[in-house]
Amino acid sequence: MASRTLPHLILASLLAAWALAAGTPSASAAPDDKMGEIAATVAHTLENAHYNRQQLGGEVEPGVTQARRALDRYFTLLDYNRLFFTQEDIDGFVTKHGDSIHDDILLRNLDPAYDIYDRFLDRVEDRVGKIRVLLEKDYDFKSDRTAQLNRDDEPWPANEAEADRIWSARIEAELLQAIIADQALEEAAAKKKEESASAKQAKPEPAESTAARLPKRTPKETVMKRYERLLKSLRDENREDQASTFLSALAQSYDPHSEYMSQRALDNFNIQMGLSLFGIGAELRSEDGYAKIQRLVPGGPAERGGDLKVNDRIVAVAQDDGEYEDVVDMKLDKVVEKIRGKKGTVVRLQVLPADSPDPSKVDVVTIVRDEVKLKDEEAKAQVIEAKNSDGGDAKIGWITLPSFYANMDRNAGGSAKSTTKDVAALLKRLKREGIEGLVVDLRRDSGGSLDEAVRLTGLFIDRGPVVQAKATDGRITPMNDPDPGVLWDGPLIVLMNRLSASASEIFAAALQDYGRAVVVGDTQSFGKGTVQTLLEVDGFMPTFARKGKSGAVKLTIQKFYRVKGGSTQLQGVASDIILPSITDQEDFGEGALDFPLGYDEVPSREFRPAGNVAALIPRLREQSKARVTSDREFGYISEDRERLRKQKEENAVTLNKSERLAEIAEDKGRREARNEVRKKAGNHAFAALEVTLDTVDAPQLQKVALDKPPKRSSLEEMTDEEDPTKPAGEEVYVDPVRDETLRIMQDLVRSEGPPPVTARAEPGS
Repeated sequence: MASRTLPHLILASLLAAWALAAGTPSASAAPDDKMGEIAATVAHTLENAHYNRQQLGGEVEPGVTQARRALDRYFTLLDYNRLFFTQEDIDGFVTKHGDSIHDDILLRNLDPAYDIYDRFLDRVEDRVGKIRVLLEKDYDFKSDRTAQLNRDDEPWPANEAEADRIWSARIEAELLQAIIADQALEEAAAKKKEESASAKQAKPEPAESTAARLPKRTPKETVMKRYERLLKSLRDENREDQASTFLSALAQSYDPHSEYMSQRALDNFNIQMGLSLFGIGAELRSEDGYAKIQRLVPGGPAERGGDLKVNDRIVAVAQDDGEYEDVVDMKLDKVVEKIRGKKGTVVRLQVLPADSPDPSKVDVVTIVRDEVKLKDEEAKAQVIEAKNSDGGDAKIGWITLPSFYANMDRNAGGSAKSTTKDVAALLKRLKREGIEGLVVDLRRDSGGSLDEAVRLTGLFIDRGPVVQAKATDGRITPMNDPDPGVLWDGPLIVLMNRLSASASEIFAAALQDYGRAVVVGDTQSFGKGTVQTLLEVDGFMPTFARKGKSGAVKLTIQKFYRVKGGSTQLQGVASDIILPSITDQEDFGEGALDFPLGYDEVPSREFRPAGNVAALIPRLREQSKARVTSDREFGYISEDRERLRKQKEENAVTLNKSERLAEIAEDKGRREARNEVRKKAGNHAFAALEVTLDTVDAPQLQKVALDKPPKRSSLEEMTDEEDPTKPAGEEVYVDPVRDETLRIMQDLVRSEGPPPVTARAEPGS
């Protein structure tokens, strides 16, 4: 997200008209309905401050009002795969609420949202009962039938009869997958036991000991539990939760990046942007109704204490000397909320230890909360030594940037997290190591702070505009590099893919327009060219209606443009050199989202180019193309992309077990064959030294292996399911895009000559 905070006075003037008009609650609205008041505030904010300035009752397409679009979005948020509602349900809701929904929202009446949610809950309860009946059947899995994989683009089932047919195939497919996965796990466990016995390893690993104590589910029980858990989570949603979902649908009906954040969601957003929180420093996941410890954050209170272990399961939480509250089967975000707290306060946990031989044993773990730094999300760097064609070594700096983070607390002072400050510290160390070129890796960087994107660009250009922002009234404002001077003026590559968005695109586009960097990666980046701001709802609610914190609206208020005038909206940033990758698909990007704003252009800004890499790109591109064409790994990528394209086109999975096993065997055989080829080819990975914010001043840097997969980000989605197609044994890790980018940098270094002996002025960040 490219975000920034508007001056409060500007927003106040934008919203003054509706604040006066809103007056007091109508007689039909309950005065103590907090969510109704929040809904009206959010709606007026969207009407008056969103970039589109669209009224709820105004048409956005023939016969469809903005509020009616919000209603459709609400259906989708509840039932994204179009499995529970029927077309009869949808038609009934549209007839009942379609023409009045905008008035209901503005009059603080959320009964339509609750009415729809209640019907959805009824449909899920009915469906869970029918699933239980389906799972009582005996299946031979010998038919030639198939089941759809994804239904998000399909029409709603016409009626219950059609829904029953869809679900019959779906449950059969899920059961078949559960059976195959169960067999694969049993085979893997038997093989591991055999290997342990042959190696005379009598003592099992703690994780195996834990698994042996847990009651083993049958495949049918596994599928049934999945839907029972879904039903329970829906039953646990209170009216505030339901209203929050509806308000998110309302905001998202304006554009895909506007949304309503409950106070809980707002707290999580601030944690992500600031990369710190106050708590115990443990990542949790939900498993079998328990909040299970997935990882302990290095240096956090839980790790320092040593009493809490990975795979421990939390059963109850107490604050200081208070009573324990049972958290089994509680929603994970609510468990997290109870564990977090102010620095210096005490939380007590009752846990089932993962390594205890007694499954009934409950330990008490007492932890004093402290600040937890999310270091996995910080910028990090490497000094990579690459062999030149003449046999010499070329030192290349590599900075990985997961996001453009910044502390949103204006009172944080000099200790506040800043992407620019962190990258500058890393870059200074890379320069001391004598790097000849620099790669900034923005793959999977979804953006963040607009101000940080501008400031970071300033490390590589001397002065001038970085980006232009246009408000809804057409006023265009340039944002300039705030710090004269350059921290790095040597060869520079920005590496992107279709997951690089927003602030990433601002940074890459500016350096490309200035002729300062070569952009390498997918055909284009994500294509998000809009700016959001956060407005806390309490600031715009009548004083008498404020009852605790009310969350915030993330609102699209501007579009941003390159200094040359083009927008990154929809079109993204085009790579100068395109490398095949699995992410280079149209499914990834702004254009694949609902209701994106359109592309347009503004006049270009006057600026002085900071380099002339454009003249070198044709030769760099040809040199890279020659390597890519003959590269084995890029050949694999092309094969995988074509196979994935066909799978998406077919959108079906067989219900025949023999055919499914044959498909799995084919996938597994292909992966194992590739793995063997990689093993035989040997380890040709580049040598590297790791630089983190903790080691920038260390006398000596630690070596890191580039043939090992990088540690997964704590913000990335984790999966609990085993992959039956995964080859046995250790899989060789490869990153052909990284390796080819390093070769392009070697070409660039040779083209530009040696790096500068001394750097020009360094900004004070």
